[in-house]
Amino acid sequence: MAKDSVRAYGYRWVMLVVFMLVVAANQLLWISFAPITGTAAQFYGVSDLAIGLLSMIFMIVFIIASIPASWVIDTYGIRVGVGIGAVLTGVFGLLRGVFAADYAGVLIAQIGIAIGQPFVLNAVAKVSGRWFPIKERATATGLGSLAIYAGIFAGLVLTPFIVIRSDIQTLLWIYGIIAALIAVLFLALARERPPMPVGPEERSLVLDGLKRLFHQREFIFLLVLFFIGLGVFNAVTTWIEEIVRPRGFSIDQAGIVGGLMVLGGIVGAIVIPPLSDRIRRRVPFIILALVGAIPGLIGVTFAASYPLLLVSAFVLGAFLLSSGPLGFQYAAEITYPVPEGTSNGLLLLAGQISGIAFIIGMDALKSPVTGSMTTSLLILTGLIVVCLLLATRLRESALIAAEDDSGRRER
Repeated sequence: MAKDSVRAYGYRWVMLVVFMLVVAANQLLWISFAPITGTAAQFYGVSDLAIGLLSMIFMIVFIIASIPASWVIDTYGIRVGVGIGAVLTGVFGLLRGVFAADYAGVLIAQIGIAIGQPFVLNAVAKVSGRWFPIKERATATGLGSLAIYAGIFAGLVLTPFIVIRSDIQTLLWIYGIIAALIAVLFLALARERPPMPVGPEERSLVLDGLKRLFHQREFIFLLVLFFIGLGVFNAVTTWIEEIVRPRGFSIDQAGIVGGLMVLGGIVGAIVIPPLSDRIRRRVPFIILALVGAIPGLIGVTFAASYPLLLVSAFVLGAFLLSSGPLGFQYAAEITYPVPEGTSNGLLLLAGQISGIAFIIGMDALKSPVTGSMTTSLLILTGLIVVCLLLATRLRESALIAAEDDSGRRER
């Protein structure tokens, strides 16, 4: 390939930033009710599980909409696919404010935002693959995934703060206006592709890609890792207040615990994927992420002191969440030429399915006397150990090895 055909364009950073803003807005709206479960249940006169449904509906809808969304992204491109997600997030975010006092209206609005979610999240690897050279792709995917964590972090920390000082209706209006403004910004600034390709462009058709994925040993292993790892994250963030409430922690403390867990994920996404790019390895960092997540989850399960709980949450997030962007990029490399939106979407789909199961299971297994979720958290810890054992059987990305060989030949 000619030297100028792999030029990296400066506009790639504009594209990444506006994409990250859409991702963050969508996740902010997803997690809005998790740190105020008890307060919201009283406000709407419903059960804690009904409030949990406002988050869980995103996972239910994702199961239905993920593959169609991946098809749209891979067929019509980033600007159309992510644009649909941005518009749905902005419009239904505003409608949450309009119907803020009515639980049914808020639930319908949540469904609209949830339909937009796969159009946004399934494009993380697509944006990095189209706009960034391979030596920067784990970094770009890490930053794209960082936006997921940043949106969740903002929701977990700011939501209790706003509700304590104002009310739920004001909260939903603020978040809706932010989402609408970001949607407009994306539509104004997003571009489909750089003037010249920054890497190989040829891809298999979406349906052919689906067939290829399930004949790829490493991808099947990775699918199991996401099924457990992302499911654990979705369940723990959804029930964060319920997890810490039996130990005497307040809603604002629960919000900070959840926020610090996601802040750890942000730090991990900033540090670990660039290291993976520099060292040209994916698998050792996936294993490291799972090793570090185990003591973090144990700490969240048992910590009785607030400082220890905060440290545990940070450690859990820093390791478990850093594995997400690595997994997306590893999947894109091991399954090439399957479209990134297809592999990305299936990994997220696995985590949404398990998230629903884990959320319902955690509610069913909590102590009827104290409300403790210790039993279910221990089960989730055991599943992370299973992930670790499975990760040791992964083989390194052949695509990144080929890029290394090409670089050595050029030198």
